[in-house]
Amino acid sequence: MQLFLLPLFLLATFSVAVPATLTPQDLSLQVKESVLAPRAWTRLGRAPSEHSIHLRIALFQQDFLGLEKLLYEISDPDHRRYGAHMSKEEVEKFVAPRPSSLTLVDGWLNSHGIHQDDLYRSPAKDWLSVTIPIRLAEDLLGAEYYLWQHTSGDILVRATNYSLPQYLHSHVELIQPTTIFMRWNAMSPSLYPEDDDQTDSTKSVMAPSGSHVDPDCATRITLRCLMQLYNVEGYTPKATKKNAFGITGFLDQYANLGDLKSYYRQQLPAAVNSSFKSISVYGGLNTQTPSMAGEEANLDTQFGFGMAYPTPGTFWSTPGSPPFFPDLDTPVSSFVQWLDYILNSEHIPQTISTSYGDEVALVELRYDLVPFTYASRVCKRFAELGCRGVSLLMASGDGGVGDGDPIPATQQCLTNDEKNRTRFIPAFPGSCPYITSVGGTMNIGPEISANFSGGGFSDYFPRPAYQDKAVGQYLTKLRHGTYDGLYNRNGRGIPDVSAQSRRFQIYWQGAPISIGGTSAATPTFAGIVALLNDARLAKGRAPLGFLNPLLYKRGAHALTDIVAGNNPGCGTPGFNATEGWDPVTGLGTPDFEALMKICI
Repeated sequence: MQLFLLPLFLLATFSVAVPATLTPQDLSLQVKESVLAPRAWTRLGRAPSEHSIHLRIALFQQDFLGLEKLLYEISDPDHRRYGAHMSKEEVEKFVAPRPSSLTLVDGWLNSHGIHQDDLYRSPAKDWLSVTIPIRLAEDLLGAEYYLWQHTSGDILVRATNYSLPQYLHSHVELIQPTTIFMRWNAMSPSLYPEDDDQTDSTKSVMAPSGSHVDPDCATRITLRCLMQLYNVEGYTPKATKKNAFGITGFLDQYANLGDLKSYYRQQLPAAVNSSFKSISVYGGLNTQTPSMAGEEANLDTQFGFGMAYPTPGTFWSTPGSPPFFPDLDTPVSSFVQWLDYILNSEHIPQTISTSYGDEVALVELRYDLVPFTYASRVCKRFAELGCRGVSLLMASGDGGVGDGDPIPATQQCLTNDEKNRTRFIPAFPGSCPYITSVGGTMNIGPEISANFSGGGFSDYFPRPAYQDKAVGQYLTKLRHGTYDGLYNRNGRGIPDVSAQSRRFQIYWQGAPISIGGTSAATPTFAGIVALLNDARLAKGRAPLGFLNPLLYKRGAHALTDIVAGNNPGCGTPGFNATEGWDPVTGLGTPDFEALMKICI
């Protein structure tokens, strides 16, 4: 255990801010978190002492285990509480910190000259944030901040460790930005531009449900193809005044309305004069200059809102691309900013689709860039949304079991420690157990897994009880010794479900293009969930909320099992798609009519 004694003048200041019962040992600084810098980052020099940094302080929540218990009860179709979702205020009571935590942390900050008026508090008071100079952050945390440069040229300001007085360790869960190394990138890797396959196909195809699928769906995926393949045709939404569907936008990805109109004109003429509500989160833009339209944002809004039409749609634009030289006031995560906004909202769309990993996951999908404390805390916030009746669907990523690099010699499937062991790379936040992770498929008649479908087992989150039977059966069938040491057999398995993910026809910057990735699968599946919520709301029932307990308990006959394909990576073939759940396609792809039967 590494300890540091506080300077005498600080001890004197502390005496007016913290209880007199604290001993010198309690007041000594103890390392709270320490990491090795990821190998792609090079330390340049000390950060400028007078520049500002926006610190976020997470306090331990009073009763998250109680909230988690309620989440599973209200999401279990066999439980008497099923569908009894909670209000914003009810959730906040569970996640609020203990009063003693607020008192002690406020006293500690006050002793460093940081006062109440300097702080922003979340509604539940479990998050504090403050903007201070680097020099004060270093004094506060016993840390040294440096400029770090990624091989791509991106620059961040980070420390590889920070410390807190010993008495605060049981009150403060994490402080960032300190040890979190995120690579910013303008486009998600869960997005694959593709050449349109012009092969003529005249062979009739039948969907698993028995419905007809247009022959040209074998070479290009349109909204009509998905509705036929997933048995959605013929359903008319009835609860559009009660239901809503939200799509997140990050990293300056702008959803262009002109492109949306062109897409609807070609693929859904009835919707050609419709639009969606665009909401700016902390200054996020949705610029409509055609040349600035985002492929990711256009894909999400065109197929997501098209699938759920005429369900009202919301697109949140959260800023996230910093300048090449860092603005030290740049927030640690645009995803956290969006969570701040959405959890502070009284009314939230019942279905939300996210085709992004956190900024760290956009290119590397690596846990070694995301400390466990950060991943855990973000994941808990997803649970808060689930308790409020929100279905969260997130892309599983496009790296297979690896980092998405097809060249074995340059793949980075190594642990970020002194052992440099080869290890599969699970994606965050798709590995959080409180969201529904969506993998990718391709082809029709039959569907098989996409070879880039992100999947595997979490190194951070244990397997939740709702997965025990399905994932346990898969592991029992896996040949003994397969990939021993490369993955965590006891971890949360991903993905949960899957959908088509190649050759999606969208409009971008005024022209049609073909695109794919689990970024295509996610809004597709989410659009179907929005329709299921419509059906429930039309009958006066609660929205579905957190989906996984229902899907794993009753979804076997409402999802099409994918039994062919694999997801290579890290110099291996990856896992195989097989009967039942598998870490390539999850439980399978949707059959809307069958899902209606288990949901209504």
